[in-house]
Amino acid sequence: MRIHFIAVGGSAMHNLAIALKQKGHVITGSDDAIYEPSRTRLEKYGILPANMGWYPANITSDIDAVILGMHARADNPELLKAKEMGLKVYSYPEYIFEQSRDKVRVVIGGSHGKTTITSMILHVLKESGRSFDYLVGAQLEGFETMVKISDAGVIVIEGDEYLTSPIDRRPKFHLYQANIAVISGIAWDHINVFPTFENYTDQFKIFLQTIRPGGTVIYNQDDAVVQKIVDESAIDVSKKGYSLASNYIADGVTYLKTPDKDLPLQIFGKHNLYNIEAARHVCAELGISDEQFYNAISSFKGAARRLELLGKTEHTAVYKDFAHSPSKLKATIEAAKQQFPDRELVAVIELHTFSSLNRDFLKEYHGSMDLADTSVVFINRHTFEQKKMEPYGENVVKEAFGNSKLNFFNNNEILVEFLSSINYKGKNLLLMSSGDFGGLNLVQVAERALETVDKR
Repeated sequence: MRIHFIAVGGSAMHNLAIALKQKGHVITGSDDAIYEPSRTRLEKYGILPANMGWYPANITSDIDAVILGMHARADNPELLKAKEMGLKVYSYPEYIFEQSRDKVRVVIGGSHGKTTITSMILHVLKESGRSFDYLVGAQLEGFETMVKISDAGVIVIEGDEYLTSPIDRRPKFHLYQANIAVISGIAWDHINVFPTFENYTDQFKIFLQTIRPGGTVIYNQDDAVVQKIVDESAIDVSKKGYSLASNYIADGVTYLKTPDKDLPLQIFGKHNLYNIEAARHVCAELGISDEQFYNAISSFKGAARRLELLGKTEHTAVYKDFAHSPSKLKATIEAAKQQFPDRELVAVIELHTFSSLNRDFLKEYHGSMDLADTSVVFINRHTFEQKKMEPYGENVVKEAFGNSKLNFFNNNEILVEFLSSINYKGKNLLLMSSGDFGGLNLVQVAERALETVDKR
């Protein structure tokens, strides 16, 4: 088939383009701007557009399908030309569903933990020698792309609740019609499209209704909101709740208690122990024994930017994490404090998403950094301009977080100076954002922090 991607540079989009190119299809694409790592990866596979921009001439009658990315607008010139010509236009969730109609579809939903749970399942299936397809929101060690479409009988999909495309306002996870579904937890997010918590929660109620009859929903029964919507849903599926995996921490290592032995893990945090149980239940549905699961999960190192270790010494560790919502921020700080109870924690969060920067939503962060010994909030001053939002300053942030000792910065050079002034002996540094701290090299920030341990 000849397939054209509008907004090919997106994270999921460029990975799908590469996956389909590897499958033998003829792939073209366009975008108005493409950044790393998408640019280099598209160039490697011969899919990088020669010129940036939208060109109706790219849309020709020999195209079998057009795949539309969320980054494009509804009035995109190439989209309008494709519709005028009567070409088949898919969003990428629609295309994934079309390619997986005859497969067992595992869809991982929830406000947090989706990427990690999906990654855990993929890791276990791979270690167990299984054949499978997948769609995941992070680059994983040992996987060339974030998407794979083959003749495998199973596909594991990270079920994002954000909108499908500029011309389809349904959440992505409503389109997949799961045979096996997961809901990891519900905490209000994406307020630009779900203006109330009730509206946001409704999306998960609809998700439950999309599960195929006779299927299974695996859910976090310790989350009161999740438990309530599962209890109230009238659906012809098997409902299987999970709780926190039995564990303990010794010498900075988390051990999972299993029927056979205590298993040391390479990841940590209460949220990850919940994630493990969700993944174990899914793998059991796919015929993986608990013994196989535990043997495989012990070597799981985590998904990219999820409590990813940037460096450590005997007395210090530096991590980066994708945390950005209030629930993720609180869970990540709690994980770091529990894992290293004898160390102080310097926690830095960049507010970057539309929701996190929204002045009305900001109060949702109240108390979320209280466990940190030194709390830092960074907002790149240009982010307000890019998102066309009214800027605010230190006092607004401190009041919203309920933390008068919180440190606030809107200049990344001054942020680096502040972090470099700290002696990190006996302290850990946690850098959290879904952005890039205004272009900071976090590896260099980590190196400078670790140098202070040796010099002072």
